[in-house]
Formats: sequence, C-alpha cells, structure tokens
Amino acid sequence: MSARYISRSPAVAARDLGGEMIVMSAPDSTLFTLNETATVIWLAADGKTSLADIVEHRICQEFDVELDVAYRDAEVLVNQLAGHGILLVSEEPVRDTPLESAKKP
Repeated sequence: MSARYISRSPAVAARDLGGEMIVMSAPDSTLFTLNETATVIWLAADGKTSLADIVEHRICQEFDVELDVAYRDAEVLVNQLAGHGILLVSEEPVRDTPLESAKKP
C-alpha cells in the first residue's frame, strides 16, 4: 500500500442529517449521501492521516471487516469522491488542509 492522504475539498458543504452525511459540491450543486463507512472516511479526511491509518484504526475497528478488503473498498470510494472533486488526494501529508487554510484570516 502506498501512502495516500485525503482531505475534504473546500469547494463543498457537508451536514450530518439524521445520521447520514450529505455533501454538496459547490461547482455544480450535486448532492451526495454518504453511508456510514464513507462518513467515517469523510470525517477523518484531514490531509495528515494516511488512508491506510484511517482504514486500520477507524474502519476496521468500527466495522467487522478485514484490513485488505476495507482498504480496497476505501480506495474505490476515495477515487470516486476525488473524481467528483469532493476529496483531495495527495501522496504526502499536507501542511495546511484546505479547510484550515480557508479559516485563516
């Protein structure tokens, strides 16, 4: 597994509605509803924690799933969300995530 770091795009809005994470892409107003697993990944996407760590320490501990299966599924999900501009993917941890940079004056 090569290290991949994910962060939430600053061009989206997200809200937890009744236990489901709803994400709206600002450029085209497309709405996405994330399931429980995708929500865990979304909430952990800080740009500093590797996807492998998120899967091992969050997904595998919260859901009864083997590491290799969970990681493959997470990669597919991350690639899909990155393709829609919802998640940003990097081979290195980011110093300031887009969310942190947006908060700075």
